[in-house]
Amino acid sequence: MDAAPRSDCPINQAVEVLGDPWAMLVLRDIMFGDRRHFRELLTGSAEGIASNILSARLRRLVETGLLTREDARRGQRAAYSLTEAGVQVLPIMVALGSWGLAHRAGDQRLRIRAELLRDGGPELVGRFMDELRELHLGVARPDPCAPRAADEIRGAYEAALRNEPIEE
Repeated sequence: MDAAPRSDCPINQAVEVLGDPWAMLVLRDIMFGDRRHFRELLTGSAEGIASNILSARLRRLVETGLLTREDARRGQRAAYSLTEAGVQVLPIMVALGSWGLAHRAGDQRLRIRAELLRDGGPELVGRFMDELRELHLGVARPDPCAPRAADEIRGAYEAALRNEPIEE
């Protein structure tokens, strides 16, 4: 299972789980792309993850308690879901995206999701976390009438990729 951490420092322990770039990108694709199956994650990876790397990262994310794997019956595909610990990685992703916006150049179209989450603040992040809990954990959203954050984020991201104006 898990090897003993190098130290009991909480930063070290978080880095040992989340410090692998592929792990964070797999979590990103599950959170933002709603990719739940191996093939979707493999073919949808903008960074071109290799199948053996993806398999190893999914296994590690399940072992560390960030994902669950629903075993598939014959003829079906296994589905991956975020755990509560996995949902709570979202604010870390937002912080990483905000840092990247401030300190790294990149394709403007690919920056839109990070900009929306940064500018939307804790309210948008909280709504999105509630939606992830509903989708992955079956927990009803506190305000089912609230606008869906995922739709807002996904719509702006897809419009940016098509070079369309973003609706406010």
